[in-house]
Amino acid sequence: MRNVTLEKLFVHPIVQKYVGRSGIAHAISVAEKAFYIAKDTDENPDLAAKAGFLHDIGHYKWYENGEWNFELYKENDIHAIKGAARAHKLLVRCGEDLQDAKAIALAILLHTDSYLPEGKLELSPLQQIVARADEADEEPGGAHHYRIIDYQPALERIKRLDIKIDNLNESKNLEHTS
Repeated sequence: MRNVTLEKLFVHPIVQKYVGRSGIAHAISVAEKAFYIAKDTDENPDLAAKAGFLHDIGHYKWYENGEWNFELYKENDIHAIKGAARAHKLLVRCGEDLQDAKAIALAILLHTDSYLPEGKLELSPLQQIVARADEADEEPGGAHHYRIIDYQPALERIKRLDIKIDNLNESKNLEHTS
């Protein structure tokens, strides 16, 4: 039984504000991609989908003279740091298992290396999944952040993903008990 569903996160005002700022369509797409990668690699699809959905919750829009400046963003952004902290606080307040909240926050922290010094990090499988899912959904110039989706279709996709996670968890539980 999951303590926190994607739907519970989706409808939360903090998520609507901050994930909405960075693009709900992108967040849902990354959550879906993370789910499938996790499923195919036998990692936790619930944690992967949540981390994928929340991965850009720390975004700040970099404007110059009223226009989005993608280069300014790429040079100065640390959204993964802010996002990891914001997501962790949200997940804990929503009742997520504390170790799961930490794992999700760390996957958010390390989903991009744009702010890290040169070098190679040893990423966990969950961290790799979120980074791969995000990269798979990227578009040139940050256009993936500006895809539009209406609230109702977005909510329906989230609900369908929750069902897939529940069904997968149920089938795994049946395997372990038979």
